[in-house]
Amino acid sequence: MSGSEPDLYAVLDVSDSAGQAAITAAFRRKLRAHHPDLRNPALPYGPGEDEELRRIVEAYSVLRDPDRRAEYDRRRAGPVTRSAARSVRVTVHRPDPTPAADPPIRAGPVRRHR
Repeated sequence: MSGSEPDLYAVLDVSDSAGQAAITAAFRRKLRAHHPDLRNPALPYGPGEDEELRRIVEAYSVLRDPDRRAEYDRRRAGPVTRSAARSVRVTVHRPDPTPAADPPIRAGPVRRHR
């Protein structure tokens, strides 16, 4: 992530593993707290409030779209170096290629017909 790009998860106060419902709920909570029509009239309203509202809307517009969120997460993670890559051993179990000559006979439950 570049140094000038804000942390959109921190703007909405959610973790980076938050689901879509948690992101939407955090956006609505922040929007109610910073919206000029819903603010407390006793509190002073400065130019920084408009900037904060713009940051909240911008963060939600990126995090609500799965494609844009995935792109943001890739930029945020930065380039993957070879030392950061993890190798994982995978074991594949394949069935026996030669089936038994005669499979065993199986008998199910007895049904009585009338």
